[in-house]
Amino acid sequence: MGALWHPFSDMGVVEENGEFVVARGEGVHVWDDTGKEYLDATAGLWFANVGHGRKELAAAAAKQAETLAAYSTFGDYANPPVIELAERLAGIAPVPGSKIFLTSGGSDSVETAAKIARRYWFEMGRESKRYIIGRSKAYHGMHYAGTSLGGIQGNTEGYGVLVDDQAHVAWDDAEDLRATIERIGPENIAAFFAEPVMGAGGVYPPPEDYLMAVRKICTEHDILFVADEVVTGFGRIGGAWFASAKFGLEPDFVTTAKGLTSGYIPMGAVFVAPKIAEPFFEQGAGRWLRHGYTYSGHAVAAAVANANLDLIEAEGLLDEAARLEGSLAAALKPLEQHEAVAEVRCGTAAVAAVQLHDIAKAAPVVAKMRELGVATRAVGAGGVQYSPAFVMTDEQVNQLAQVTRQALDVAL
Repeated sequence: MGALWHPFSDMGVVEENGEFVVARGEGVHVWDDTGKEYLDATAGLWFANVGHGRKELAAAAAKQAETLAAYSTFGDYANPPVIELAERLAGIAPVPGSKIFLTSGGSDSVETAAKIARRYWFEMGRESKRYIIGRSKAYHGMHYAGTSLGGIQGNTEGYGVLVDDQAHVAWDDAEDLRATIERIGPENIAAFFAEPVMGAGGVYPPPEDYLMAVRKICTEHDILFVADEVVTGFGRIGGAWFASAKFGLEPDFVTTAKGLTSGYIPMGAVFVAPKIAEPFFEQGAGRWLRHGYTYSGHAVAAAVANANLDLIEAEGLLDEAARLEGSLAAALKPLEQHEAVAEVRCGTAAVAAVQLHDIAKAAPVVAKMRELGVATRAVGAGGVQYSPAFVMTDEQVNQLAQVTRQALDVAL
């Protein structure tokens, strides 16, 4: 019996069947501890946008660690790579003039946005605005606020009520949001959280005009709009840095992580629109924001993030992600003709899911795909996830589809 407790796992099954130990990665491939090679269909966990084994990022980390590995950014402390990163992120922000609050990952980013949203209304003298609203099928990390906001039932079972002032609406019905706001009262609601493309809940692109509709409803009712771009940010939306820019959302907050460093070191960032940040930056106001993390503004993480953004720009990876959006659809959509497949969700961003009729078949299909040399995972209820690194070729995407078809044939 090993000592490691795996996240999101049935440890009884892990104990029975053993671990899948990934020992090395390069480009769009990983190798296990026996030396077997796999095509990585998921870029780790949605994050390895530039691919594995990029020496440029390792070198950036080593160089910064030799100079200053980390130091607090509480109060007035800062360090050069963090200042550079914040200015750089502000320059690509969906809302010009945004301020950047750095975190250790996506769950931290969601928690930060939820707390600042509530605190903003407190500073505006509207203390009753405390409710936060999420959507069915949503995933917003696993801290208290994110777990409560999430709409995946299995992720909340057994924990009790974590956040009282929260509600959920249908993931695909803007009018349900309007009705919920009217029921609770807009004077009681702080913010609405939405993934532009739902990730862990099963890869659900937004219905046509849905995002603009909910954004308009939030504006009409003076409710802050939070775009959770932990998955879609930093290019995965295809052709743009952020889905918020692609869809013209002008959010009050953007929560990010994953692609910020391509997963080479944990880091996240919250983009805060000028209107929301302004009260906290007012000179002489004395508004302390008593929130942050030990590694908010970690110097090595910031250096890696800067180097990662360099690679995305230099190699045109925003355009490559847009290419993948099309090639994933072209390769996977024909699988809808397979009798085991209910639908293929794709065509918005460099993500896709093959949804099975029998949700119990997803795990066996994933296991068979691994036997055939493709590493992926089940997502949502009965889906198979695809979110490759932006450097994956169309030929390799076709390989993903071929192996998927073989695994589906065996699963039947």
